[in-house]
Amino acid sequence: MKPKLIKTEDGSHTLYIEEMDEQYHSIHGAIQESNHVFIEAGLKHIKSDNIVIFEAGFGTGLNALLTYIYAKQNNKKVHFNTIELYPIEQDHIDALNYPEVLDSDYTDIFRKLHSAAWDSTTVIDDTMTITKHNKDLTTFKHTTEYNLIYFDAFAPDKQPHLWTEDIFNSIAQNTSKNGILTTYSAKGDVRRALIKAGFEIERIPGPPGKRQMMRGTKTN
Repeated sequence: MKPKLIKTEDGSHTLYIEEMDEQYHSIHGAIQESNHVFIEAGLKHIKSDNIVIFEAGFGTGLNALLTYIYAKQNNKKVHFNTIELYPIEQDHIDALNYPEVLDSDYTDIFRKLHSAAWDSTTVIDDTMTITKHNKDLTTFKHTTEYNLIYFDAFAPDKQPHLWTEDIFNSIAQNTSKNGILTTYSAKGDVRRALIKAGFEIERIPGPPGKRQMMRGTKTN
């Protein structure tokens, strides 16, 4: 499945997979959506200065880049764990315009995030380390305790096997008390699965083009 590069309404790129009829981000704005769902609704609510993140779906690397920028600007230290079974190809990485839209000073950081070796830990700089796993989320064994989860898999109606109670249970078991999970989805089935896994769920306003999204807090 060869994705197609498209420009979203805020001027930033996303990738479109024709066979799935699915984009990596909202057509209303890739940067706008990622910032709203994962930074504003998630990262900004973590009080610690040392933050351990798990991301389901590395994709274009946009969430990792936005996380780096926020951490750098706010004197946070982040260890970013992420999983991706199908990494995007180098020609698409080179074409993505996120540093151009955000700030060209972050071009080298964006390249480092993508060039970091899979299945090992890479030091980006004194702000962030990243561990990228080229693995299947359905069988992945978590070995790290997280205090923030970005759940950014393709939509539940496209990949329902990634939005199950079993997967949320495995993540919850490795989430610290009061840890946060944030996702763009607001589906009832997803909400119920997250509650069964031990998250207290609130529906909150979604990004442009989406009325609601969900944020969960680990209750024990």
